[in-house]
Amino acid sequence: MDRVLAGAEKRSRTLVKEEREIVAYHEAGHALVGWLLKHTDALLKVTIIPRTSAALGFAQYSPKDKKLFSKEELFDRMCMMLGGRVAESIKFGRITTGAEDDLKKVTRSAYNQVKIYGMSSAVGTLSFPADDDFKIKPFSKKLAHLMDQEASNLVGQAYRSTETLLRKNADKLELLAQELLKREVLNYDDVKNLIGTPPHGDKYVVDLVDNILPKEEK
Repeated sequence: MDRVLAGAEKRSRTLVKEEREIVAYHEAGHALVGWLLKHTDALLKVTIIPRTSAALGFAQYSPKDKKLFSKEELFDRMCMMLGGRVAESIKFGRITTGAEDDLKKVTRSAYNQVKIYGMSSAVGTLSFPADDDFKIKPFSKKLAHLMDQEASNLVGQAYRSTETLLRKNADKLELLAQELLKREVLNYDDVKNLIGTPPHGDKYVVDLVDNILPKEEK
């Protein structure tokens, strides 16, 4: 299943020591933020083994059969996406290009909340889906600027919240990253044994195969 979701392992690809360390803290950041926050899926595994999909590592979560999300849930997910970038910044005092995909997802989520889901009190309960065939934008330049500002503020708020969380739990970040450097792959039980039960209680881990592959009729 890992091969389907993230590509096959590419152990022949050798990361230089510095790069490998950055990836370990990046992925540990994702995993730890998801572990500590309430509205996130259960961690299945986190790895720093490069994949053929070009990913240098990844954190994999047990998906929920969920279609509706609150503002609080979307915010926690944004924080989890930013965990890698923030962890790099805290540990090394600089950032890399490794968070490109994470930042795309965070930006998309922020704009969706502001422009589509009506979750910005400043913009109000308006919705402007990107795929609507408007020949002329149904909003003014002033409103467009406000939506840009609200999306930017939301990302900034999520970043600061993530930074506060990781600094407060710097010892756990260090434990996770060092264990990843040693073992390369950690599952839910490994992380639990290392840093303890998630503060909001154990998260139900669903077998990924049960969620993706059709079940046979009995």
